[in-house]
Amino acid sequence: PVVYVTIDDGPDPTWTPQVLALLAQYDATATFFVIGEEAARFPAVLKSVRDAGHAIGNHTYTHPWLTHLPPSGVRAELAKTDAAIGTTPCMRPPGGFVDARVEAIAAAAGKTVELWELDTRDWAHPGVPAIVSAATKGVHAGSVILLHDGGGPRAQSVAALKQILPILTARGFALEALPACR
Repeated sequence: PVVYVTIDDGPDPTWTPQVLALLAQYDATATFFVIGEEAARFPAVLKSVRDAGHAIGNHTYTHPWLTHLPPSGVRAELAKTDAAIGTTPCMRPPGGFVDARVEAIAAAAGKTVELWELDTRDWAHPGVPAIVSAATKGVHAGSVILLHDGGGPRAQSVAALKQILPILTARGFALEALPACR
């Protein structure tokens, strides 16, 4: 059985290398949904994600709620990010805010919209035990877990991932990148 770990809002020079080291330790492959402006600021960090064999998805250039933008704004956010990271087959709308219009624009750009099932809410710093519980309680084959490596201090996220990965592997799950993003 496979579980999909997804990491949003990087790359970040402090947190992304720590996440990569943990993933390598557990022979796990993840999908990193990167913000274009962060990728432009830290191209070497993005390269390390790519070189480690992880999938990379488009998470917009500036992280706006896409449902609040005109169509031209949505297209610009996706295109500018692709210019910074390379064209990707998938995207994740910030906050998960998506509607039929955003889906159609993504599809026209050759992208599937990828959301999540298990939201750890790690961005809110709820504490390591809460993050671990959110990622592992109710997990099943095909679950998509949402974590973050950017957008602020991620010490709790990294500490939680250090517990999440061995729990999932002990339960017999393979940890892979989302198929639509490979």
